[in-house]
Amino acid sequence: MTGQEVRDNTRDVEAGVVTDFSDRMSYSGYLDLPTLLSAQRPISRPEHHDELLFIVQHQTTELWLKLVLHELEGACALIRNDDLAPALKGVARVKHVQRTLTEQWSVLATLTPSEYAEFRGVLGNASGFQSWQYRAVEFVLGNKNARVLQVFDSDPEAAAVVRRALEQPSLYDEFLRYLARLGHPVPQEVLERDVTQAWTFTPSLVPVFRAVYEEPAKHWAVYETCEELVDLEENFQQWRFRHLKTVERIIGMKSGTGGSSGAPFLRRALELTFFPELYAVRTAIGS
Repeated sequence: MTGQEVRDNTRDVEAGVVTDFSDRMSYSGYLDLPTLLSAQRPISRPEHHDELLFIVQHQTTELWLKLVLHELEGACALIRNDDLAPALKGVARVKHVQRTLTEQWSVLATLTPSEYAEFRGVLGNASGFQSWQYRAVEFVLGNKNARVLQVFDSDPEAAAVVRRALEQPSLYDEFLRYLARLGHPVPQEVLERDVTQAWTFTPSLVPVFRAVYEEPAKHWAVYETCEELVDLEENFQQWRFRHLKTVERIIGMKSGTGGSSGAPFLRRALELTFFPELYAVRTAIGS
């Protein structure tokens, strides 16, 4: 030896650490890991090594979407009850999830075109377009389209969730109603609009937001909420863009498995907006 001390490269299990779970709740039991970890079932034969990546990528996305939908629905309910501060806490959590979802595309992007081509055929017509949780999230944010409901006709439970999101006021609707209750001059036609329709740009709302942005200290809670909503939209657009670039990287300009045009279809989604007046007000400020 050279005089260096030889150390045991292990860590002792402390005496207080619980090791007997014969009648106690365990980590695996609480998370129902046997169910969770048995849900990854590649169907390529022979089984292709990279199909597990593809499945895990999309399953984890669905888990995060479940949380996003939970938080956004909670935020809507809180704003409906004039409880803005905890609603913003939920929105902040959603923003962190969005960043995770966006960065997650970098993992799928390690899948090369050659690797994906070897098992893509087993997907049949399965496509992310059929994600009912994603659709519900878009609807809660105001990007509504009743025609999409037909995609879920064969899954009544999923269809019920999406329909509920279609028929209830969006997060933006709830916020605008909250502004009206505070005394801001939100146009009556906005408050009485058909909430099953996609939000469209409403010029008469821009002066309402301009008044907020020109005196932020006076309207701080509303001002902060506006900026949080802009963050939500910006994060969503970044997610969409990374989705597009990952698809282009892996399949180029091939059509999607669900029948869409693929990358061109995803590119058009970049033109969709949730809160257009919150962007338009930036042009109006100071002019």
